[in-house]
Order: sequence, then structure tokens, then C-alpha cells
Amino acid sequence: MDLGLTDRVYVLTGASRGLGYATAECLVADGAKVVLSARDPDTVAAAAARLGGPAHAVGTVGDLADPALPQRLVDTARERFGRLDGALISVGGPPPGTAAGVTDAQWRESFETVFLGTVRAVRTVAAALPAGGAIGLVLSTSARYPISGLGISNGLRPGLAGVAKDVADEYGPRSVRVVGLLPGRIMTDRNRQLLAASGDAERARAEVEATIPLRRIADPAEFGRVAAFALSPAASYLTGVTIPVDGGATRDL
Repeated sequence: MDLGLTDRVYVLTGASRGLGYATAECLVADGAKVVLSARDPDTVAAAAARLGGPAHAVGTVGDLADPALPQRLVDTARERFGRLDGALISVGGPPPGTAAGVTDAQWRESFETVFLGTVRAVRTVAAALPAGGAIGLVLSTSARYPISGLGISNGLRPGLAGVAKDVADEYGPRSVRVVGLLPGRIMTDRNRQLLAASGDAERARAEVEATIPLRRIADPAEFGRVAAFALSPAASYLTGVTIPVDGGATRDL
């Protein structure tokens, strides 16, 4: 199936590795051009180079906690590629710990980046999108049910799922779509860290995989393909929903 991505342009945050980078790979493979952002200048430059360099991908250094980043991404897309068709907004996972056990400072920092930074980016990008544009928010299955030991994520992700639904209603009349993507256990650096923190990564992995109907942790590319489809014109009637990418682990209907 032709996803209609040829020459379309997307900005992706937190995209030098992990789920953001996997999505960028899928978008570029189908003919899109991308503007990536991440905090580290070397890793984001390397990611853009792996995607084919300036003709296909541009790297920008930035943090979603910076109020200026979203507009800078919009401007870069327009200056380098002449248009903007959508965005994948992703931030790193907040610090682990129970909701009661993490500090006020950790709550504040996570709110500024994970929550407010995401809302600001959605607002800025949506204002720049034409009809047919799309925004995907990389959330977590914690938007549906709490995950033990991830108290901040349990607190912030459901709120962002609600925001996604709200703005999908607001931007729908302009034919701008907004979807939430709920990755489950996918073998990113974040999940490697969580498994290692158990003290026995192999045993922890086996225990996790036993709870997943497909009995395995996913490869990032499996998320990237779903995200690329959701952002593409092929998904033109898909908005206001959250899509679990979790091997069937989510138990609600």
C-alpha cells in the first residue's frame, strides 16, 4: 500500500534514537523528509546522517522544556524542505520511582518537559499545519493503566491522552489529525535500563514476555511502522484515538 508519504515533511522530537528514530527511518524509507531534534548535538547529527543526510534529514539540537524549540522546528522544516505536514512528539521517560517516592523537583522537571513541553509543541505545530496534517504523541500504555514503579509516568501520561483527545476535537474541523501512540515493552535504551535495574535483566525480560500475548518484547521498527502509518495520508480518517503498540498486553477493549 502506498502511504502517500513521498516528499512530505515531518518534525520528530526525541528522535536521535529509540522510537522517534525508528519512526523517522520508516518515514524516510517511504519517501518523506524529516527534521529531528534531540538534546545531544553529536547523536542527533549522526542520526540525520544515517537517514541520508541533508537531502532527507536534518538534525536540530533542543529540549522540549525550551519554549522556543517547537517554532524552531517548524521554521527549520519550512526553510530546508519548503513545507510541514506533521510531527511525532516524543520525550524521554521520566525518572522511575513511586508517585509518593519521587521528589517535588522531579515532578516539576518532568511536568515542564513531558507534559507542558508536549502541549506547547502540539499547539505550535498544529498552527503551522495545512489540511491533511497529522500529529502523533508518543505516550505509554501507562495512559491506560498504572505501571508499577513509574509513578510520574502514571500521573502525566493519562493527562496527555486527554489533551490529545481534546485537541483532536479542536483541530478536526481544519482536517488536522491528532493520535496518541501507546508503546508497551519495546527494546529501547529506556527498557534496557528498566530491565537492568531489576538486578537480573534476563529473568526480568522472561517475566515481562510471559505477560505479553505475543510472548516477546518488540523491536523499535515495529512501533515505527505503526507511527508512520498513523501520520500518513493513508490514515486520513484516524484521529482522536490512542493506539496501543504492545503485543496485546493491554487488557481493555
